[in-house]
Amino acid sequence: MARPARHQSGATRTAPRNQRQRRARDLGEAGLIPVMARAVREVEARAQRGRVGPSARTKFQVVALLVREERARLKGDGTISESQRTEQLKRLDGIATILAKTTARDTSLLSLLAEDAVISDAATSLRREMLLDAGIEPVAEEPPATEAEPAAAPAKRQVVPQSVISRQLANPFLAPDFSAAAVQHQRVTGRLSTWELLGPLFRSFEEGGDSSCMDLPAPTSLKAPHGLELMHHQAELVAAAAAGHRTFLLADEPGLGKTAQALLAAQAADAFPLLVVVPNVVKANWAREAEMWTPGHPATVIHGDGETIDGFADIVVVNYEVLDRHVGWLGDLGFRGMVVDEAHFIKNKTSQRSQHVLQLSERIRARALNPLLMALTGTPLINDIEDFKAIWQFLGWIDDKKPRPRLMAALEENGWSPADPAFYPAARASVIDLGIVRRRKVDVAADIPARRIADLPVELDDEAGRSIRAAEQELARRLVARYDSALAARTSGAVVEGIDHDLVRRVAGWEREESGSAKTGENVFGVMRRIGQAKAGLAADYAAQLARSVGKVVFFAKHIDVMDAAEETFAKRGLRYASIRGEQSAKARQANIDAFVQDPDVAVVVCSLTAAGVGLNLQVASNVVLAELSWTAAEQTQAIDRVHRIGQGDPVTAWRIIAAQTIDPRIAQLIDSKAGLAARALDGSDEEVSSSADVQLEALVTLLTDALTARQ
Repeated sequence: MARPARHQSGATRTAPRNQRQRRARDLGEAGLIPVMARAVREVEARAQRGRVGPSARTKFQVVALLVREERARLKGDGTISESQRTEQLKRLDGIATILAKTTARDTSLLSLLAEDAVISDAATSLRREMLLDAGIEPVAEEPPATEAEPAAAPAKRQVVPQSVISRQLANPFLAPDFSAAAVQHQRVTGRLSTWELLGPLFRSFEEGGDSSCMDLPAPTSLKAPHGLELMHHQAELVAAAAAGHRTFLLADEPGLGKTAQALLAAQAADAFPLLVVVPNVVKANWAREAEMWTPGHPATVIHGDGETIDGFADIVVVNYEVLDRHVGWLGDLGFRGMVVDEAHFIKNKTSQRSQHVLQLSERIRARALNPLLMALTGTPLINDIEDFKAIWQFLGWIDDKKPRPRLMAALEENGWSPADPAFYPAARASVIDLGIVRRRKVDVAADIPARRIADLPVELDDEAGRSIRAAEQELARRLVARYDSALAARTSGAVVEGIDHDLVRRVAGWEREESGSAKTGENVFGVMRRIGQAKAGLAADYAAQLARSVGKVVFFAKHIDVMDAAEETFAKRGLRYASIRGEQSAKARQANIDAFVQDPDVAVVVCSLTAAGVGLNLQVASNVVLAELSWTAAEQTQAIDRVHRIGQGDPVTAWRIIAAQTIDPRIAQLIDSKAGLAARALDGSDEEVSSSADVQLEALVTLLTDALTARQ
């Protein structure tokens, strides 16, 4: 998950002699918070009059940076009382609310909050002035890096996992593969060699065209491992890789199976070992998909310093956030292919993540001259057309200043220059032929079901995740103790070898009946609620990404605090949203529905599963995010059917956010197994054979059975 933007050396710090003075002023009417409050009101007033200008944008960014820094400082300040801390945090929340409202008025401000947003000299200077106005002496900044001296990688430790060392020792003579030497390494000169071409190439896409997809060969088969079957559009890309194509910008809309296409393309191209760089939120999903689609090629996932990875695996999955620690050994491992998922993450070439990705692609090209390189994103353009630049450079189509030889040769062959209007459609076609593949749901509607549920596993690898796993263990221990007590109290004399499954079900039934009234200890309801809370931010981030790439999104949650957390995330991302909750009046509820359906700027509607699961027509959207799991298949179906109704012209995808390594995946499986038993009417009636109690009971049975099996 993306971290908030911050200046590399800009944490709010004071010289030791000013610490007491600063603390006193912070807690009174002087200090930093009043300075920020005045500044943010000025920005808000400017936004109310129209689009925010450059000076106000700089002020907005500086206030946002200082709010984050001050919040972190207050939370770690042990010299103030809890009441003082609470009061100051509340005042910061007020400033943050104004920032969010201002962003909703002018969504272009959102780019200033990105992790890789550039902090200009003007912003640095203004930040210093605001600190001085607040009576804070800023610590001297390190001079920024110049173009001649690019910023060095952070001083974080570089690691080499022991299993990687073992692999290197097992094969110390990893020779480069020169068998497929490509034309792109030949120097091409011609009439266009003196032209500036990158700008015209980008403009060629601004002008649009008939198709954004290269010609793909007809697939020879739709068969895949494990009896799986590819959709026709997926098989086309795999056939292109099998035919020798090696660079792809796979920009299919979300939900069209880009992960499977990338894995099977790697298999068709024999591009193993394969490096896959992904956001943290989808690491677990990539490992699962690799096991499904390419079972003959083991995958390993890098967590932290990589102590648990398999150094001999064919597929190495790493997330952007830890790439800096591993970029050294990854560049030397001998990869023959590289996939970058959510490739719009590297759009800012000055960010460290982009620099690491580009560095790795160059090193891979230096070893294997015809590697498979794939950039996957349903949203290749976020802000402007030049978002293409880093992606094209990763794929080897351009360098920092000009097209590389293969693209240059195609442009020369076209016979036009940027002075000719005909240059632009011809140039666009030449770039597309290098490997742009873009299909929309409506284009391949015959290949996909009208409604599908796609699970998106997420990892809860922070303190919240550890707490949830501990809560599950406590619940399992209580169930085991209850089972043992019942077994010891048995008077019938009957002896059951191994686990007494009948008794397991009775114990689970007792626990389920008492869970609703239990005042202490962990129960299945509390565990599921905590899982929902931990997933809230990740689910909202994914919904925001969908909203920016494919349009309006319906976001469902069970609990109010999960809805609150999601709405806070959308506000921070600059997305306008509507909210449908149980406590609303009929008038307020309808106003929110109308806002979502009729206002093109309202991107998300945040819905309560219980309050908004029935009686709504939200066909304006075709994507649903289920942030928390239901207890019945019918409740889940009812939620999805708010979108999948008569009048819906597009295929519908419901994205279930599943917390890996918790009870969440088992609940999802139980819901799916009960769905086949449901006796529903055509419009999703909740009359069904199973009930929520069935799923709760089976979840408890699973917990107890697993715990008893583990101790045998």
